[in-house]
Amino acid sequence: MPSQRDADTSSAESHWSRVYAEADADLVSWYEERPDASLRLIEAARASTDSSIIDVGGGVSLLAGHLLDRGYDDVTVLDVASQAIELARERLAERARRVAWLTADVTRFDPPRRWDLWHDRAVFHFLVEPEARDAYRACLLRALAPGAGVVLATFGPRGPERCSGLPVRRYSPGLLAAELGPSIELTEHFLHTHVTPTGGEQQFLYALFRAGV
Repeated sequence: MPSQRDADTSSAESHWSRVYAEADADLVSWYEERPDASLRLIEAARASTDSSIIDVGGGVSLLAGHLLDRGYDDVTVLDVASQAIELARERLAERARRVAWLTADVTRFDPPRRWDLWHDRAVFHFLVEPEARDAYRACLLRALAPGAGVVLATFGPRGPERCSGLPVRRYSPGLLAAELGPSIELTEHFLHTHVTPTGGEQQFLYALFRAGV
């Protein structure tokens, strides 16, 4: 018999597949042509081009392409919606073969390896239930190489309370650090105003963490 977590995963996949089916990927509220804030913190993490990077909830984000442009050759994208993965692969065309693509719910994901840098601009603020955040954190800790960097972007204290029809959590630096736990150290953070394709503004908190060695 399917568990509640199985049902939650199925529901999340259905929701995001519907979002991508109903809206142009360049018009969803989180679209950004250049992920400059993310790239700034990836650079601050001192990730060399030999570093392995996973983009959680990467979906149709353009980050993977920008990482390839910068010479990174070990890039993984994980998303719960297979449709988002297919759209991203189509965008990258021939270069999609240089990216590892994983379709999974991160709260149920069993990492097959470890990465030097974990990036998430899409998922964590949607985890409104403590159990989901606990599962995310457990996955994160299993997926990090010793001394790995974590770039996490969530809605900030004045960010929206809902996104794409779903409730979200807003974070201050202290609250976000407390969620990740004492084994991951907050090293840098800043607020960023994201302008949506329709001209709206959303406050994001960008944070860089460092895992223990």
